[in-house]
Order: sequence, then structure tokens, then C-alpha cells
Amino acid sequence: MGFPVHRLRRLRQNNNFRELVRETNLSVKDFIQPLFAVPGSGIRKEISALPGNYHLSIDCLVEEARQVRDLGIPAVLLFGVPETKDECASGAYSPDGIVQQAVRALKSMVPDILVITDVCSCEYTTHGHCGIIENGYLANDRSLELLAKITLSHAEAGADMVAPAAMLDGEIRAMRQILDAHGFHNLPIMGYSAKYASKLYDPFFKEGTHSTLSFGDKRTHQMDYSNSDEAMREIALDIEEGADIIMVKPALFYLDVVYRAKKEFQMPLAVYNVSGEYAMIDAAAKMGRLNRDAIMFEALTCLKRAGADLIITYFAKRAAKLLSEQHAEAFGKVPGETTISQVVPLPEPPVKKIKTP
Repeated sequence: MGFPVHRLRRLRQNNNFRELVRETNLSVKDFIQPLFAVPGSGIRKEISALPGNYHLSIDCLVEEARQVRDLGIPAVLLFGVPETKDECASGAYSPDGIVQQAVRALKSMVPDILVITDVCSCEYTTHGHCGIIENGYLANDRSLELLAKITLSHAEAGADMVAPAAMLDGEIRAMRQILDAHGFHNLPIMGYSAKYASKLYDPFFKEGTHSTLSFGDKRTHQMDYSNSDEAMREIALDIEEGADIIMVKPALFYLDVVYRAKKEFQMPLAVYNVSGEYAMIDAAAKMGRLNRDAIMFEALTCLKRAGADLIITYFAKRAAKLLSEQHAEAFGKVPGETTISQVVPLPEPPVKKIKTP
């Protein structure tokens, strides 16, 4: 029996009712904050395409990680921007590489935050591709050997979790084997299991990691954005090879894939709310077209509603601030559980300009 016996608006008439029956709740514990480590000291240079996110020398990276931790965010995803590159990505697995140095510093100075490392070689190669190039093509099996060396170097530096981003066939197996062979049985792997070839990564590569392709594109290894069934096969293979967490990337444009992945596999599921998605919201907000904080929370909540357990996002710090104890106390709630609809948007943070030495 429908109307007038059933009136669904009865449970929408005020905020207390809406909170009582809310199906999806966002928490700071859902977030992972990406961080970019660069050589040098005293460097905190804003990434123009990702306002509020920075290139950070290790001393500043440690301070940023402390802020992330103090906001209640449980983990960071670490990327390195090296000084030099070569064709074999030697800087990616060097014990003195930028990521390896950053991991050691973070685990020494901020030991209570989880440090996840992005395991890929594109930032470290002169050609910008995710491995070894042979005759103009990414050589899968030779690149697995490179990926294994990078993985081991991150583990030895003290990473809490490793996350391969190359979309190579067999990469999870290669990583699990080398980790286990060297005693890192308890080090988890978060696979970029369904990573699509997307133009939404452009701000990340152009300005985040300064990694541009010298030729071609990445469609021989990243997925065709037209495909969903293929994503399920990719995820299934990652699980079979030993992935502990699976991922869908990008996030907002791929909510159907997120939903399918959660329903079909019931595995811990991460999504990467990528640079282009962040940049679009930022640009629209600056133009006065959208309310930044309202759209930010809507986007992040929709990701969780679709099935995400973990959300890697450049919004992590800003969202966490709005869900922090200061705002929670204003409404008599537990820190980290402030109702999104009640949050008063924060003013835009001032940009602190520090010249690179």
C-alpha cells in the first residue's frame, strides 16, 4: 500500500530524523592523504593544480604528516619526485631514493601514522612509462623484476603497506613473492586493481610528479574506460595473486565499477579520488559555480555509499578539519562524527608561499 499510508517525507522533516535513518556516514578514518616528497630542505611549495597540497622536502613532510595524524587521518600515500631520472628507473629502488628517505623519516618521527608507498617507476624514468621499454613497448616481465626491486626497497625502508600502480600482468604475485622471500610476510599489498587509462590524471603527472610521457600513452597496460567486466577479471586476478586491498581508480567517474567490485568480491575496497576530479571541483568553486565544501562532502559520501571502505583523496585534510573536534563540540557530538549537513564551510586557507632554495 502506498500513499497516503506511506509518506517517506515523515523521516525527512527535520535533521534529527534524517540523522536517525542515515544509511552512509563519513568519517576521518575513511581517508588516506596523498603526500609528495621532494629533495632539499625547507620546501613547502603548493602544487598549483592541487591547491592545499604541496611538494614537501622531508623536514616539511614530517610536519605535514603530524598535522594529518592530529586530524585523525590514519594513513598517507607517499609519492616521490626525484632530482634525476634514467631509462631504468634506478632512483626508484635506491636505498637513498627520495621515497626511501621519506619513509624512514616518517616512521622515525611520526610512527603512529600508516605509511603506504606508491610502487611505480614512471616518476623515475626519462620516458615516463611504468617500466622497461623494449622496441617502443612496455616489456611486462622485465618490468616485473624492476617492480619487485622497488617493492623490496620500500619494505626495507619501513613502509607499512605497498601499492603497485603500473597495472602490469602478474605484479601482485611478483611483489608477494619477493616480500615473503625476504621475511615481510605481514606487509600488506593494496593493488591498483582496476586502474583506467584516464585524462583525469593529468594534473598529477604534469604538476604533482613532473612525469610526462616522451612518446605514446599508457593504454597498453591501463584499462579501457569503456570496460566494466574486464575490471572484475583484473580484480579477481589481483585477489588470487595475494592483494589484501583492492582499488578502483579514478573514483567519481567509475561508481558503477566501485559498486560491482564491492558486491562481487566483498574485499576491503579503496578508491582514488584523483587529481582531475579534485581540480574540477576546485575550479568550479573558484568560479562561484559550486559550494566547495558541500560538493566535497557529497562526492566523498557518494564514494562510500557506492562501496568504498578507504578513500584516497586530496580533500582529506580539508574534510577532516570540518569533521574535527572543534566542529563536533559545537553540535555536542563525538569528534569525527559531525553531521555533514550541519558543518559550516571553512574559509579558503591562505596560501603560504615559500621559495624553493
